[in-house]
Amino acid sequence: MKKLARKQVLLQGNEACAEGALMAGCRFYAGYPITPATEIMEIMARKLPEAGGVFIQMEDEIASLGAAIGASLAGSKSMTATSGPGFSLMQEHIGFACMAEVPCVIVDVMRGGPSSGLPTQPSQSDVMQARWGTHGDHPIIALAPSSVYDFFELTVQAFNLSERYRTPVILLVDEVVAHMREGVVLPTRDNLEIEERPRPTVPPEWYIPYADPGTGVPTMPAFGDGYRYHVTGLYHDVRGYPTVRTDEVEPLIHRLFTKISKDFDRLQWFDAYETDDARVTIIAYGCVARAALRAVQQAREKGLKVGLVNLKILWPFMRRTIVEVLENSAKVLVPELNIGQISREVKRVNQSRCEVATLNKVDGTPIKPAEILQTLEEIYP
Repeated sequence: MKKLARKQVLLQGNEACAEGALMAGCRFYAGYPITPATEIMEIMARKLPEAGGVFIQMEDEIASLGAAIGASLAGSKSMTATSGPGFSLMQEHIGFACMAEVPCVIVDVMRGGPSSGLPTQPSQSDVMQARWGTHGDHPIIALAPSSVYDFFELTVQAFNLSERYRTPVILLVDEVVAHMREGVVLPTRDNLEIEERPRPTVPPEWYIPYADPGTGVPTMPAFGDGYRYHVTGLYHDVRGYPTVRTDEVEPLIHRLFTKISKDFDRLQWFDAYETDDARVTIIAYGCVARAALRAVQQAREKGLKVGLVNLKILWPFMRRTIVEVLENSAKVLVPELNIGQISREVKRVNQSRCEVATLNKVDGTPIKPAEILQTLEEIYP
């Protein structure tokens, strides 16, 4: 993205998310208030009508995502935001959107669980829920910002990916990033790359709604455009009608995966610091990556060769990037605000390349740079 010389503004993370959604073209928001995500809803309630969009407060999170899916089928870029318990309620609709290939953006400002958990405390405990929360085999895309500007930029990208692949995209953010304030310079919409969903170019009578055009992503008209098709959460044929035929079921599921997996090389988004000669590399995301960066700076001052890889995409897992880190490090440290959700993925792809250490915290307080530095000194080879 290009940035113009614009005035710096002081924004909260949740405010930056709402600004990103509006710039990406979001024109429908349905939601239900829940900490620590509520500010996103409050801002969208005020600003979305001013932008010509529609805001509606629903009776719960299930209805919120259902409304967002319906609005997307009608042609609007749509979004909802919630936190842990609300995210759990949305899981069945996330699966429906995956199967019916309905673009939408879901923000989950994570808080500790299970159940009501820690309503206003930071956590990264929904990483696996984002990947496996809904049932069945399906791909998913989840992004993780670590700064206020990140939250803005990745919200724009979440809409782009959702429209590009016709799939729900999840923004996983922790309370620290959602509630902290930073000075940021936002680009204008003209300086952003905004993607739109692929629309049919054939007459309505020639339209086959789930036919693969060669990209794995079928074109998608809006309801009311004159293109009639059936939408279902059942396995369906290329015309959208339920099927149990093996020659139709398997190609459908494989296409759902392939439309994203063919672009794995494009979905390696991360920031790297001091990794060229690192003996120990930290793999982190969200607010923990911020603490890790400070720990890396302090460790370097002590002569320790350590580096940091800050993950911007959690799902699909960036295997190519992680393998490269594992092959070039004597040890890897994965600090997280959970019992070890991404570290399990790192260990899964490690295959004895190097030693993987963890640092986990689940008491509702952030991981401090000093805690990471202490662990680095303990494990340094």
